[in-house]
Formats: sequence, structure tokens, C-alpha cells
Amino acid sequence: MSERIALYPGSFDPPTLGHIDLIHRARRIFDRVIVAVAINEAKTALFTVEERIQMLEEELNSSPDIVVTSFIGLSVEFAKKCGAQALIRGLRVLSDFEFELSLAINNQKLDPTIDTVCLMPSEPYLFLSSRQVKEIVRFGGSVSHYVSPRIEQKLRERLLSK
Repeated sequence: MSERIALYPGSFDPPTLGHIDLIHRARRIFDRVIVAVAINEAKTALFTVEERIQMLEEELNSSPDIVVTSFIGLSVEFAKKCGAQALIRGLRVLSDFEFELSLAINNQKLDPTIDTVCLMPSEPYLFLSSRQVKEIVRFGGSVSHYVSPRIEQKLRERLLSK
């Protein structure tokens, strides 16, 4: 039987406990999960791609079945290059559904051999987004229930040391 590989693409700016939760849950379904930080020059990220990769690797404790990398271009094309059979997507609330459905349909048209698997976050992370985490930190709030202490410190250093 061939190895079941999934690609979990995203910006991960910063990686949250919700991201980590989905990665570990995807790993229970697939033999290997490739976490891919998307390089999108149209967006201004708080952390560099290298910093986000390092943060993810630290959070994931270098599990041999979870690989962290980066990519540029279409996630479905990168999935094909990686030998992945599925794309992992997080589906938090109803408002995510329409966007994720549209994305899944377009990806299926681009490559019908790669499926989209939507995972619902665990309850504490249902309304969590990286954008909200950054906003809370910008205004001096605590995000200890949304990110690890290590990432919260990096957020504070980046956002509050100006």
C-alpha cells in the first residue's frame, strides 16, 4: 500500500494552536503531512517565510512524519510535486465554507487526482485567526490561549517594540 500524503498549505503568520491542532489531527489520518508556508508577494507578512518555517518546526517538535517547507504558486501543483493525494483545509465557521468549496472545486478542475479534506478545528479554535491574534497583541492583549508562549513572545517583540 502506498504512503498517504497530505499537503497543508497556508500563510501561518503566525502559526496558532489551531494550526498545530489541525496538523496533528491530519497526521492521524495520513502517513505524512507536509506543512507548506505559501510565499505570496502580494501580501505583507509580519514574519518572513524562514521565521514561519522555524516557528512551525519548533512547535511541531521535528516529528519525522510532518515536514515543514515553503512553496510559491498553486497549492494543488505543489501537492502533485510532493506526491500528496490530498490538500488539508481548516473549516472554522459557516463563512469559511463558501470560500473553501470554491477553492476545492477549482483545485479539482486543476487536478482531479488530489482531493480536498476539510477538518473542523477543535472547539477552542473555532473562531481563531492569525489576523485576530496579531490585532489582540497590537493592543496589548494576551493571546496565550491561541498561541504558544514562544510565539506570543515573538509577536510581542515584533509588534510592540516599535
